[in-house]
Amino acid sequence: MDPVFSKIKHGLIVSCQAEGESPFNSPEGVVMFAQTAKNGGAVAIRSEGIAKTKRIIETIGLPVVGLVKSSFPDGSVRITGSFKDLEGLLEIGTTIIAVDGTFREREGMTGPEFIAEIKQRHRCILMADIATVQEGMACAEAGADCVSSTLSGYTPQTASSGPGPDVNLVQSLSSILNIPVIAEGRINTPELAAQMQAAGAWSIVVGSAITRPAEITSWFVRSIGSAAQRKGAL
Repeated sequence: MDPVFSKIKHGLIVSCQAEGESPFNSPEGVVMFAQTAKNGGAVAIRSEGIAKTKRIIETIGLPVVGLVKSSFPDGSVRITGSFKDLEGLLEIGTTIIAVDGTFREREGMTGPEFIAEIKQRHRCILMADIATVQEGMACAEAGADCVSSTLSGYTPQTASSGPGPDVNLVQSLSSILNIPVIAEGRINTPELAAQMQAAGAWSIVVGSAITRPAEITSWFVRSIGSAAQRKGAL
């Protein structure tokens, strides 16, 4: 096991991503998030995009989980789904590269097949973002260095998994696999993070609840609106 996993064990990885019209959607913007996360005790940063990830690597001084987002034909998210994306992340010195480990095909290969081919071509540390126990097991067998529950709820097969984090997935994989299992996805309170740690997670990734101010604001707006409606109905 690579020494980086000792550095991140039982720690918080903060996903510092910004998209679309977000005022933070620039290398400078996500670096501010990453520095703030480091100041708060994060052990690593998860980052999307070559330019943004490169700036974080050069600036922050923490291990970085890098990825490039794209889409499958059905519109669902794909994580580092091509050799071009992977090689771009390798060139900038990304510590851990997150790749889509689902059974969906990209470049003519499923996630586990893609991981096996990457390991044949390159020396790198791979995090397999998966959605099911079967995908996690297959990616571990293919050579992934760790697996993450990132895509549970975000694939067509798991879209109805519910609003909360997939505790059962993390618990099951932690009891089966001999590689680190990272918990990610819909972990938006400290209590849920602790629950995932208790379920056996090696590390916890939190994104929106820390680095998406517009989304956090919308949570409060909806809650206030719902309370006002209930009061009006009395």
